[in-house]
Amino acid sequence: MPLLEELEASGNWLFRWRSYLPLIFTVLILSGLSSFHYPFGSHLLDELWEVICLGVSFLGLLVRALTIGYTAGRTSGRNTSQQVARELNTTGMYSVVRNPLYLGNFLMVLGVVIFLRIWWLPLLYVLLFALYYERIIFAEEMFLRRRFGQAYLDWASKTPAFLPRISRWNPPGSPVSWRKIVRREYHGAFGVVVAFFVLELAGDVSQGYGFGVDSMWKYILAFSAVAYAVIRVLHKHTTLLRGR
Repeated sequence: MPLLEELEASGNWLFRWRSYLPLIFTVLILSGLSSFHYPFGSHLLDELWEVICLGVSFLGLLVRALTIGYTAGRTSGRNTSQQVARELNTTGMYSVVRNPLYLGNFLMVLGVVIFLRIWWLPLLYVLLFALYYERIIFAEEMFLRRRFGQAYLDWASKTPAFLPRISRWNPPGSPVSWRKIVRREYHGAFGVVVAFFVLELAGDVSQGYGFGVDSMWKYILAFSAVAYAVIRVLHKHTTLLRGR
C-alpha cells in the first residue's frame, strides 16, 4: 500500500477507536502516583494547584462546548464507524483552529496530567498525543479535502491546525444550543471531576495520609454527582434536552 494511503488507513482506524485508545494515558498517570507530593509541603498550595489543574481541564470542556453548541447536525459528531460531514464548519471555534474538539480533549487530559507535578509526564503526554492524533487529523483532512474541494483548501490555508489564532474569530451564524452542549458533554464533565477525585485520594494514600478527602473535593464531587444524575434522568426519560 502506498505511504499516503497507509497513513490515511491507519488514521481512520485510530479514528474509529479514538474513544478507547487514549485510556493508555491512564497508565502514565497512575505511574506517577509514587512521586505525588504537596508543593513545598504546603496543603494550601496543594489545593491552589489542584484548582488550577481543574481549571485547565474545564477550559478544555469550554472549548468543546463552544464548538459543539454552534455546529450543525452530522458534523463534529461522535460517529466512529466512518467520517461524516454534511457541511464544512468554518465559523466560531472553527474560524480560529481547524481541530477545536481535539484541542479541547488535549486540555481536558492535560489538567489531569499536570495534577501530579512531575515535569516529564506532561512532556511525554504531549508527545504521545501528537503521535496519536496526527494520524487521525491526517485522515480527517483527506476526507474533507475530497468532500469539499477548494472550499476546504481555502479555509485550511488560513486556519491553524491546533494552536488557535484568536484574531481570526468569525462569529457563528446560528444561536448556541445549550441543550446540545449539556446532552453531549455532561459525561465528560463528570468524568473529569471523578478523575481528579480519584487522583487526590490515591495521592494522599500513596503518601501515607490515609483515605481522608479534603472538604473541597467532597463538595465538588457531591455537586457533580447530583448534577450528573439529574441531567441523565432528563436526557433518558424526557424530551427537555432533545432538539438542536
